[in-house]
Amino acid sequence: MKALPRNTFSELAAGARDTIPMMVGAAPFGVIFGTLVTASPLSLWHGQLMSLAVFAGSAQFIAVGLIAGQASFAVIWATTLIVNLRHLLYSATLAPYVAHLPARWRWTLGALMTDEVFAVAYAHYQKRAPGETGPHYFLGSGLAMYLNWQLWTLVGLVFGAAFPGLQALGLDFAMVATFIAIIVPQLVAARFVAAALAAGVLSFAWQGWPYKLGLLAAVFVGVAVGMVLTAIESRPRTQEHTQ
Repeated sequence: MKALPRNTFSELAAGARDTIPMMVGAAPFGVIFGTLVTASPLSLWHGQLMSLAVFAGSAQFIAVGLIAGQASFAVIWATTLIVNLRHLLYSATLAPYVAHLPARWRWTLGALMTDEVFAVAYAHYQKRAPGETGPHYFLGSGLAMYLNWQLWTLVGLVFGAAFPGLQALGLDFAMVATFIAIIVPQLVAARFVAAALAAGVLSFAWQGWPYKLGLLAAVFVGVAVGMVLTAIESRPRTQEHTQ
């Protein structure tokens, strides 16, 4: 097997290293997810398989709750789709930095992208011109977060049955703090601020809706606002290139 260049290992290690603070914040979230699975109709291996295949904390939490409530497949699919629509904004933001990569790389990086990985990768790419750096930093961050999520899901599954009150210890605050740390540094453009304000204000205004539908609707509106403003901002640049 051909050895990878040293700079490749350096980029992989740097991506994993810079993701450690995010991994610490995600750890309690993974434990709580595993604990919730033990109290749901799902088998333990179902919970681990969901983390392996889905790898989307928010969607997994919602899916487990809907499954426990005996929701239909269509409802589960539609709800998790809406929650993950924010990844369209992530993809649009990172597209200039990965567009030069082969499809196999883009698909792999897309599968590993989470809120935390996006924050780390975007902070890295912002310091470089599009196409200047390879995919290994992004890959290192994604793999580190993926393995971290599998580990803490397993811990939650193993210890959840033994400590049924684990989820009531306030561990979920760590994930809230992590999301705050992700969002605040990204509020550097009007479209990001507008999307965050729209989602935040509406989620508060609609918190009384049943089945968390107000939160889902607020997420949808926030993503829509961000996408519309992004399209508006990019239009003049496109026209300049065509002239």
